[in-house]
Amino acid sequence: MEMTAFKERLFKAGSKAGFEEMELYYVNGEKFSTKVYENEVDSYTVANDGGLSFRGLIDGQMGYAYTEKIDETSIDLLVQEAKENLGILDTEDREDLFEGSSSYPQLDLYAEKLEQITPQEKIAFLKKLEKACKDQSEKVSSVNYCMLQSFASEKRIANSKGLDVQNKGNAVYVFVSVVVKEKEDIKSAQTLKVSRDFSKFDAGKIAEEVVAEALSYLGAEPVKSGQYPVILKNKAAASLFQTFVGSFSAENIQKGKSRLAGKIGEKVAGENITVIDNPHDEKRFSSRSFDSEGVPTKPLNVIENGVLQTFLHNRKTAKKDGVSPTGHASKASYKGTIGISPSNMTIKAGKKSYDDLISESQEAVVITDLQGLHSGANPISGDFSLAAHGYLVKAGKIVRPVNQITVAGNFFTLLQQVEEVGNDLEIELPSGGSIGSPSLKVANLSIGGK
Repeated sequence: MEMTAFKERLFKAGSKAGFEEMELYYVNGEKFSTKVYENEVDSYTVANDGGLSFRGLIDGQMGYAYTEKIDETSIDLLVQEAKENLGILDTEDREDLFEGSSSYPQLDLYAEKLEQITPQEKIAFLKKLEKACKDQSEKVSSVNYCMLQSFASEKRIANSKGLDVQNKGNAVYVFVSVVVKEKEDIKSAQTLKVSRDFSKFDAGKIAEEVVAEALSYLGAEPVKSGQYPVILKNKAAASLFQTFVGSFSAENIQKGKSRLAGKIGEKVAGENITVIDNPHDEKRFSSRSFDSEGVPTKPLNVIENGVLQTFLHNRKTAKKDGVSPTGHASKASYKGTIGISPSNMTIKAGKKSYDDLISESQEAVVITDLQGLHSGANPISGDFSLAAHGYLVKAGKIVRPVNQITVAGNFFTLLQQVEEVGNDLEIELPSGGSIGSPSLKVANLSIGGK
């Protein structure tokens, strides 16, 4: 059934059942995924995941229902189920629906050309990438992960108060992991490339980058335990930031799950730290013109020159704090309830290159990868103790690779001890928002080694 006709019949049935406000939330997504191993297709998946949720308000209580089947027979079932679920969520906060805005930003998040790339072309690229990795060095013992995933999605939110917004987007990413071996020493490295332009992927350059990184770790040894100046390379800094980004959610603040509670207007980081959430950056992959409640999005300075400016709000948390919503309402899927997530949230890049940070250091440990982020970090207190590897720097040069170390500290203290911010902003794979950071040089962190 055509969506507008479905919406009108659904709202008519809901109104007849006593719903005072009603919302339709529709999502349709297509995903293609494939892996290549030893020049053969190792896996191949084409999936379509979509559905529709309905929520409606009676006497201040919200009921929810959802379906994957979008036809006439689903309408009465949605209305009946939502009515039966009224008030099932344990909350004292009254919900209502957003009536919409007079204007929304226009973003170009969909590339027609990307949809014209055939599965055969994608598989051929992966085989070329795998071969390019092996050709880089005789020390490459295997390309243990060589995959591509492309996806396209469309979303529409409409309600009985006049809101009716929709958008669509797509992207493709390539992930490759290589293993190198020298005698009994085995090391690996991985890289991820994301784009809406398939022609931007250069198999040779990707292979050169990832193999060079893997080779650079051969011969690694621990350093002596102690306090060291630390350069968190961009990918490691981004993954650490991603672990603690929930601290900026107003929902976590209101539940007492963030150390930043009550610190709006206070200095929570060094003056060289500015954190931006920019949903309008069309180069990124969590961009959006409206959030999951239909509220228009806008770029936001969350931390500006070290001072905390705002938390991320949906309509419910904003109402509770007496502020305006910031356009960060989110749903994990059409089946989910409203939560909060960032869009493209990054630490603002500085002016110095990664090489500058190295050359200006008399002694430092470079951290290129952090492990155990789910178990070795406390997202509320900010404390972390994580396995890591990277390099040892002396007299402005990398002298050798380092492994079997742990790095320990506190994320919120770290933000106040950043001495230099690099210009090499890197974004993590989108997961509840795209989180990024440039390389950061920190005055000192505790390193556990030999």
